[in-house]
Amino acid sequence: MSDASAALAALGDEVIACRACPRLVAWREDVAANPRRSFAGEVYWGRPIPGFGDARPWLVIVGLAPAAHGANRTGRVFTGDRSGDFLFAALHRAGLATMPTSTRADDGLELRGCRVTAAVRCAPPANRPTPDESARCLPYLRRELDLCARAPVVLALGALAWQATLRALDPPRPWPRFGHAAEAAVAGRTMIASYHPSQQNTFTGRLTPDMLDAVLDRCHALADVGASGP
Repeated sequence: MSDASAALAALGDEVIACRACPRLVAWREDVAANPRRSFAGEVYWGRPIPGFGDARPWLVIVGLAPAAHGANRTGRVFTGDRSGDFLFAALHRAGLATMPTSTRADDGLELRGCRVTAAVRCAPPANRPTPDESARCLPYLRRELDLCARAPVVLALGALAWQATLRALDPPRPWPRFGHAAEAAVAGRTMIASYHPSQQNTFTGRLTPDMLDAVLDRCHALADVGASGP
């Protein structure tokens, strides 16, 4: 195991063991103890979710938080729900994922040059962590980004992930505004934004596959520019 892999694995172990937010601990464990009917009989993960992917990525993707019956069930970020279906299909089209689906933690999926993580590591009620919960989780995101310091591009999925990533990187204010395909030079990297691949956005056409593909194409281009210099 490389030094980078070992450091990320150690951080992941810390994340998994975290019980800092009583409301989130109670919620994630209650959901795990009472599976949705469609997942009856499955053993839920029911713990915080570490990042997943390449230990030396050129692209880090930051989402908001695990889904109650997605990552909270499967134990892997964006895995086992429709948001993940949409995201990993796009990553596969972009050559960043070895498979177009992400159904469970042991399904054999690998990411190439890409790492996916979240601003908040426990599934929150109504998909909304409180400001205090987000603040307690922020050091994990900051450390993960530090361990992926060679990644020239960070993609934030949704406005809350955009704000959390800015807090983690701590650039001078005023901070750049969120908007789909927005870009900003932050702390020696380029941040780029996309609408979150939630059903609310994908089912209504607010975020289409072509839109996410275009953002990932832009991430590729930005990384190439960063590697070759001006």
